[in-house]
This record gives sequence, C-alpha cells and structure tokens, in this order.
Amino acid sequence: MSADASARSTTGEDAAPATGTAKDAGTAKDAGAARGRRPLFDVALWADWAALIGLVVLVVVFTALDPGFLSGGNVEGMLAASAALLVLAVAQTFVVATAGIDLSIASVMTLGIVVLGQLHQAGQPLAVAMGGAVVAGLLAGVVNGLLVAKAKITDFVVTLGMLSAASGLALILSDGQPVTITEKFFFTVSLDGPVPLVSWIVVVAIVIAAIAHVVLFHTRFGTHVLATGGNPEAASATGISTARVKIAVYAIAGLLAGVAAIIVVTRLGSTPPAANTTYLLNSVAAVVLGGVSLFGGRASILGPIFGALLLTVLLNGLTTLGVSQYYQPLSVGVVVVAAAFLMRFQK
Repeated sequence: MSADASARSTTGEDAAPATGTAKDAGTAKDAGAARGRRPLFDVALWADWAALIGLVVLVVVFTALDPGFLSGGNVEGMLAASAALLVLAVAQTFVVATAGIDLSIASVMTLGIVVLGQLHQAGQPLAVAMGGAVVAGLLAGVVNGLLVAKAKITDFVVTLGMLSAASGLALILSDGQPVTITEKFFFTVSLDGPVPLVSWIVVVAIVIAAIAHVVLFHTRFGTHVLATGGNPEAASATGISTARVKIAVYAIAGLLAGVAAIIVVTRLGSTPPAANTTYLLNSVAAVVLGGVSLFGGRASILGPIFGALLLTVLLNGLTTLGVSQYYQPLSVGVVVVAAAFLMRFQK
C-alpha cells in the first residue's frame, strides 16, 4: 500500500490519520455527515466554531459599548494590525499539526526584522533587504527542524533555545539600535490597498492563508503532515518520511516568520531589535482558539485566522474602551483557557 493511499483520510480540515478498519472509516464518515445537523445545544458544535462565535460576540459587545468601534478607520487599523499575527498563526499551525510547537517564532521574526534593517542601512536595494529577512527566517526554521527531526531533541527545548539565540543574534547585529526606514513602498503597501479598508499587507496575509489551506488539505505534503501528527509510527510504516516532514514544517514556520517581519516593518517604518513575546503567545493562542489539536493530526487554517482576528479585536476593543493595558494579557489568557476547555468536547 502506498503512503498516499493509507493517509488519504487526512485531507479534510478536521480529519486525523486513519489507522483502523474500513468499519472505523465508515463510522468516521457518518460522524462527519452528522456534524452538519447537530443541535445548537451540542457543546461540540460550539467547540468547533469557538473562534468565529467569540469574534462575533466581541464585535457586537464592543459596538454596543462604543458605536465608533466599527468605524472605517478602526476596522482598517484592526485588519492591518492583525496581518502579521495571521501569518504567524498559519506558520504555527503547520508545526502544531505535527504535534510540535515553535516557541522561537517571534524571535525569528525579530531576527528577520533586524536583518532587513541592517541590509537596508548598508545600502542594499529594498528587495534584497526583504529577501534577507525571509532567508534569515528560513535558515532558523531549518535549524529547528534538523535538531528536532535528526538530533531527536524535543521541540520545546530546541525552539526555546532558538528563541534565545535568535533574540541575542538580533541584538548583536543591530547593536540594540533600530533602523528607520522611510521607503515610499512601505507606506504604500501598509496604507493603500485594492479595496477600501483592506491594505496590501492584509492581502498578502490572506493570500498566504489561502495557499496554506491548499497545501495542507489538497496536496500530498499536507496529507503527510497530518499523518505525521496523528500517528507518526503508522505514518512511518506506510513509507512517509516523518523526519523530512518535520524539517519542512519548521522551515515553513521560519520562512513565514520572515514574511511577518516584513509586514511589521512596513507598519512601523523601523526595525525594533527587541523580540516582542506577545506575538509568540498570541500565535499559539490563535491556533488553540482555532481548534487545532495540540496533539497533532487535526488542523484548520480558517480557525486560526478567526482566532487571530478575535485576539486583535479583543485588544483593540479594550484599548478603545480605555481599559488598562495591564488587564489585556489577563483577558487573552481567560479566552485561551476557555477555548482549550471547549476543545475537550470536539468530535
């Protein structure tokens, strides 16, 4: 039996690798068909759509408390603010789908930011500087993947080490000083867009999410990713190189962290050398809110997108209402724990 045939059941967003009999597959199919007609009081239904439901509730509540919450300027600002987090959430999804986690993703993004700034300061063309940010992220991701897959070091330890290494390297390269970038191109992509309220950086994030969905759920590689996360022993037995899959997902995470670095620089107009751990925490939170299983084998791209938007709306709404920033991390923590609790009821 080929690897593709044995893992084909993972091509759906909420599927996990099939390791049982044909009867089990039929049962899973019946359960999937029944999902569409579950009653509203079914907790599993709320668990599957927790991020979207929470997003709608927050929008309604904040609009009721502040009628200007859905003003054009604020909506445009929230979408732009969510762009980098959307990309990082997609990146984290690939890793978590294999039952891993990338704790270094925010620090790798910061390294990409610094590399971009240093290349620009050295007189390199903007395209070269942006390419350098992506390459820096990709290399860091490949190192993570090799250490996890080949050296057999747990992902928690590897990415925790890369978190410190990337942060330190960013400070060394920049000497702790940000670089101001006033390129007209950055102002254009961060402020203008193809349609009202949607800037080009948001378009980039949407395109990346769409490509990620196709790759994860409509390609052989995506099938192998879900199979590796669902049951690595069974995946290996069917001929899937789980080591290569893990290297690939960490490489993808690093590459997308480099893309997120470019998005951050376009919005700020500078290259801050200090890592922002909020991006790490929120990328993991978005994945949890989106219903991606931390044990691997079950993933979604749309769910983490809604999760990232929910977190952006939550923080923006609290700021708009004048709530102290000290309460904002608390609110995010409560939302994430609530989402994790609902995940227990997912089918």
